[in-house]
Amino acid sequence: MTRDETESAKIEAVRRIQEYIDARLNEPITLSDIASEARYSPWHAQRIFKELTGKALFEYIRSLRLSKAALELRDGSSRVLDIALDFTFGSHEGFTRSFSREFGLAPSAYRQKPVPIRLFMPYPVSPRHGYAQGDRSMEEKNANGIMAIFTQVIERPARKLMLKRGVRAEEYFAYCDEVGCDIWGILTSVKEALYEPAGFWLPRNLRRADTSRYVLGVELPVSYTGEVPPGFEVIDLPPATMMVFQGEPYDDAAFEIEVTRVMEKVDRFDPKPYGWDWDPEAAPRFQLAPEGWRGYIEARPVKRL
Repeated sequence: MTRDETESAKIEAVRRIQEYIDARLNEPITLSDIASEARYSPWHAQRIFKELTGKALFEYIRSLRLSKAALELRDGSSRVLDIALDFTFGSHEGFTRSFSREFGLAPSAYRQKPVPIRLFMPYPVSPRHGYAQGDRSMEEKNANGIMAIFTQVIERPARKLMLKRGVRAEEYFAYCDEVGCDIWGILTSVKEALYEPAGFWLPRNLRRADTSRYVLGVELPVSYTGEVPPGFEVIDLPPATMMVFQGEPYDDAAFEIEVTRVMEKVDRFDPKPYGWDWDPEAAPRFQLAPEGWRGYIEARPVKRL
């Protein structure tokens, strides 16, 4: 087996483990179960899992359970004890200790006041920073294929944007190198969010000197007066007209290839024959988190001709 084949086998094994964990967060999970799913010995399964995710196996499971439990506390009405038991914590006390260590406040306090917290939001592993990358065979297969892109125009109302700026980043991976990818977890925890978190390319009037064009953020009501996490800020966004592009569903293992293909087509798209023109300084261009089941989604500001 070549080095590339060995690396690919490890990636696939860890992805199987991640999928197994996701499907069984509300059930007991044993090392024997994990090893069987990975098709490696228990010791080797734990070693490659930490190598590729950066977290020890059962630390990963605990953090993921606590983050899912936090969303249940934020949005649901079940008792704290019931949520603890649902996520296999043996007691109210044990759950409270674990939750407090993870997020810095007790579950009951978080339920009463769901401030932004750093949720654990893992992605499928790959050779690059834990993100699925795809392979050359997929690229060759799709190179000359016809891609359908659904397009619509939507109106965004006046709103606010909670964001964290980088330094020089022009795209997502550079931003992660500067700031870290775990920003998604904090943004996802914001109860008052109008929409899901997204990556934004800021127009010149919304940038500050020596800060990045690309940021991660979440849009909020204009009335938002809640807590702003350290290092974040909240800015105002005016009403805007956005042209939204949505590509076809794709295999998550090939997300970089598929996302790049859609972005390149959007770059070449001319809205003028349809009565629109780009309006890049009117609002941030944004992209949603790539998820294969729905296709890549990006929106750009436009104006009527």
